[in-house]
Parts: sequence; C-alpha cells; structure tokens
Amino acid sequence: MKFIRKQSMAMAACAAGVALAAAACSAPSTSGSPSAAASQPQVVPASAPALESATTPAPGEAAAVASLAPGFPQKLIPLMPKASLKSSSVDKNSSPASAALVATIPAPATAVFTFYAKAFAAQGFKAVPGEAVGGTKSRDFIRANGETANISVVEEAGASTFTVGANVAAGSLK
Repeated sequence: MKFIRKQSMAMAACAAGVALAAAACSAPSTSGSPSAAASQPQVVPASAPALESATTPAPGEAAAVASLAPGFPQKLIPLMPKASLKSSSVDKNSSPASAALVATIPAPATAVFTFYAKAFAAQGFKAVPGEAVGGTKSRDFIRANGETANISVVEEAGASTFTVGANVAAGSLK
C-alpha cells in the first residue's frame, strides 16, 4: 500500500509540474474578466527558481519572440524572404556557440530546404546523408572544423514551420 501512496504522490507532483509548465507557456486570458484569472489556481513547487534569474540572460546570450535576438548572426542563419519569424536565440558563451530561429512561411518544405541548403553551402557546410528524424523532415550540415547546422521542417496545409540552428565556434557567429 505504501508503494501505491508514494506512486500517487509522485504522479500528483508530476502533474503539478506539467500544469505549471503549461500555464507558463500559454497565452494570457483574453476574457478581460479579472475574476477569470483569479479563479484559476496557481501551483508553484517549493523548489522553483526565482523568475528574475530566469529572465535575465547572461552577457552573450539573447532570445527574442517575433524578432531577431540582439547579436543574432544573420549572415550565418539568414531569415528566409517572406518568412514570419516566431522566435530566435543566440548563445556566444556556450562551446560551441549556438544560434537558432523558428519561423513559418506559406511555402512547401522543399523551398525551405533549398533556401537554407544554398545558404549553408555558400559558407562551406556540406550536407550529411539523411532527410528525416522520425516523422520530421530534417537535414544536417557539417563544416571541416566540426561546426554543424540543422534545418527541421513541419509542413501542413501548404505552409511550413521550420527551425534552423547552428553550433559553431564563437568567431563564426556573424
């Protein structure tokens, strides 16, 4: 019986964590009713870090929603023309340094792959064999010095949502 009680408590803690994560990722209520927001319970685990530390990036790190993050390497990862930027990030402190963007475009996945394959080839990246990871269309690229780039695309109803990222030496973030 103790095992079932511990398992139930663990499941409840897990559910609370999932609920907290989902609440943090969802859009704010648009009902305009202050009582609607007040009536929803808020669960915060005792071990949750302070929000201030989570929202203040270290120098050399940046992220943005619907725009390019400050210091984003636009030559390394250009935004595809007519694409709608959803988010971007750059981290010059990690080794290797990294940058990524997420965007959507009313075009097929092949157009996205063609654009970024040309952009990466012009910078010395070579395509690695393979065109999918599980059910997601994905292509990897590598340069002689071990730097990598990836394109992942989900296509639905004639529109593509894509993630493009690169892990490179800090000096390559341009």
